[in-house]
Amino acid sequence: MTNQNVVAVSDSKVAVSGFITAAQKPPAVPGTYITISKKKLLQNLDINSTARINSWVDSMRASSPTHINSPPPLSDDWTMNHPSALDMFERITNASKGKQIVMFMDYDGTLSPIVDDPDRAFMPEPMRATVRKLARYFPTAIVTGRCRDKVYSFVRLAELYYAGSHGMDIKGPSKGFKHNKGGESVLFQPASEYLPMIDEVYKTLLEVTRDTPGAKVENNKFCVSVHFRCVDEKKWSELAKQVGLVLEGYPDLRLTEGRKVLEIRPTIKWDKGKALEFLLESLGYANCADVFPIYIGDDRSDEDAFKVLREKGQGFGILVSKTPKDTSASYSLQEPSEVMAFLRRLVDWKRLSFRRQFRSKGRLEESKYLLTI
Repeated sequence: MTNQNVVAVSDSKVAVSGFITAAQKPPAVPGTYITISKKKLLQNLDINSTARINSWVDSMRASSPTHINSPPPLSDDWTMNHPSALDMFERITNASKGKQIVMFMDYDGTLSPIVDDPDRAFMPEPMRATVRKLARYFPTAIVTGRCRDKVYSFVRLAELYYAGSHGMDIKGPSKGFKHNKGGESVLFQPASEYLPMIDEVYKTLLEVTRDTPGAKVENNKFCVSVHFRCVDEKKWSELAKQVGLVLEGYPDLRLTEGRKVLEIRPTIKWDKGKALEFLLESLGYANCADVFPIYIGDDRSDEDAFKVLREKGQGFGILVSKTPKDTSASYSLQEPSEVMAFLRRLVDWKRLSFRRQFRSKGRLEESKYLLTI
């Protein structure tokens, strides 16, 4: 990855990076939107599609357990391999000594509790105050599958980096903030040519899911999310069929699953792990040994970032979960309240470190003065 992928823009100007190569460009998008009846879509389902849909439903159940089929609580074996980041706080800070900590965090389920209505996933005020303090001491980014503008409306902190749509829409803080080294805002949108296609799929999904009680389709700009948190589990298979059949007409899009959400996004090789690497480069820490990234997230999509950190051997991933999961994260926290407690300890630890540095500097200056008299 090179610096030419970074586009610097002023607050009043929007620019798009030319990251996508010719081989990655999507085909021409149809200029008209065609309404397809749900009945006709379901009639066109073939055997191969059925197998794929069944696989999706199994994944939906695995990633989104209901109260009827809940997974077991955290076991001793799992917590031994993924101990609490609060319990291991001193080990984490000791490993970071002499290095610049850079914070990356998911939003839903990490900084804000999971709620039934995704439009009401507001950030609690105590968490906002904590993240504001965190950003004073460390470069801080929110990396989410949500639309960047929507997450910003929830968080309302201009000093952060925001990576929306699973990192396909990245914007840095405005000029004048402490960790904005370049003096201008960073904007990166590697999937901009897919926007018309994403918008068309969004409209189609709105149409075919309108009769499924509880289903909510969300346009996250560079991806579409179909939330099924409020859908009866008996209807999950039908919902998956509706989504799958729409997706069949768009080979340049793919489907992934999260916590009670199906997500449709471009097939380009870009994810939260790539976004983490891009942001580190934008901050001037590409291939640096003196950087210590910490990534906190609760979703399956966060695993891409956890894997990057594990492969690099830099920093740590922290999974937010009350149940055991296969993960590349090194540590765990159980819920957003524990995330806030961990962030507050980081702020207090850094503040204390600064005080010690100032005291040592003061004693050194005093010693120099005594030598001159």
